[in-house]
Amino acid sequence: MARSLPQWLEWQQHQHPRAIDLGLDRVRSVAHRMDLLPLRVPAAIVAGTNGKGSTATTLASLLSAAGLRTGLFTSPHLVRYNERIQLDGHPIDDASLCAAFERIADCAGDISLTFFEFNALAALEVFTRSAGQAVVLEVGLGGRLDATNIVDADVAVLCSVGMDHTDWLGDSLELIGREKAGVFRTAQRVVLGTSALPASVFEIATALGCATRVADKDFGWSVHPDGNWRYDLHGPSPAQLEPLPAPQLTGDIQYRNAATALTAWYALHEARPEAVPVPSVSTVHEGLSRVSLPGRMQVLARGAEWVLDVAHNVPAAEVFAAALLKRGPARRTIAIFGMLGDKDISGVVRVLDGLVDEWWLCPTVDGRGLDAAQLALRMGSTRGVRRHFASVEEASAQALTTGSADERVLVCGSFHVVGPALRCLEL
Repeated sequence: MARSLPQWLEWQQHQHPRAIDLGLDRVRSVAHRMDLLPLRVPAAIVAGTNGKGSTATTLASLLSAAGLRTGLFTSPHLVRYNERIQLDGHPIDDASLCAAFERIADCAGDISLTFFEFNALAALEVFTRSAGQAVVLEVGLGGRLDATNIVDADVAVLCSVGMDHTDWLGDSLELIGREKAGVFRTAQRVVLGTSALPASVFEIATALGCATRVADKDFGWSVHPDGNWRYDLHGPSPAQLEPLPAPQLTGDIQYRNAATALTAWYALHEARPEAVPVPSVSTVHEGLSRVSLPGRMQVLARGAEWVLDVAHNVPAAEVFAAALLKRGPARRTIAIFGMLGDKDISGVVRVLDGLVDEWWLCPTVDGRGLDAAQLALRMGSTRGVRRHFASVEEASAQALTTGSADERVLVCGSFHVVGPALRCLEL
């Protein structure tokens, strides 16, 4: 009997002895058996501690607006697994995913794959069978040993490097930067979303002879008082686009992410001019207007003002805090909060505590998850008072019934917190 999508996902959880097992040999072998490599269409890979989801989603939207049937792979999902694999902004249907999983299982034979490796292979299978014309891949963890790195992309994007996943990537920015720069290839076009990167990133790009473009040096942007902005590409083939509309995603950081995505588009055009058109103001307008990425500084009115942002590491929490300060104060701010056990919990709390009156602590349902009591022990001292809840759903339901228009509800700390809250808000 054919498996349903929930049955396939449950089955995949038990096919490999470790949930995370970084390495390319297994997944690359299966990809070759499936004839998925090399990719036959223009491809960009997007890595980074923060900003990669926004940048990858924006780039895919821009390419789709340019008339290219574009596949986008991101992870993890918030509400439905299907969100991870999209074509022209639309999540893949269950039947296509099940067909992809069946082919992967048939080709894998005695090779065991992790849940994420199944995910990455399914994305490549769907994109190949759907006659896609461009592919954007968001790295899952790190870069060098992430399953997405079996693809030799035309363009590599590195948005940022911060302290996160230190158990897997190393305990210094130099080591983490080296892992993330592992997606670079010899003579590849590389886009760096900030100049504030570890020396290891630039060393690897130089050693490989990459054609590197760096934010604030090789490309830039300027924001007008009305929120519109101008994009500037410097160098031997300069370009300027204006006026461009404010990004659909909230927060000043999204101008940087949009400019980085635009630079990646120019780089893809240079790499594959016969397949990727040059950007135009009208196409960029359309592409930016289509971008949607729930759970990233997402603001909703549900009695109180709800602000949802994954913010699962210190750099992301700093961006979140800056955006909240710009929105102004609220009479009372509640944070529906949970984090995974391998994260810098006290560091995130220190960044946000001055903005929070009440911490509503919730368990995270994951192999690395913590219950509310464990979370409280890891938080350190807080200005805001704490309450424990049995679930994100319970906390969200209470906030929906008690919040008023002059109050603010933050939902943050993990995809495993923002996702259940969004389901409660019926989005």
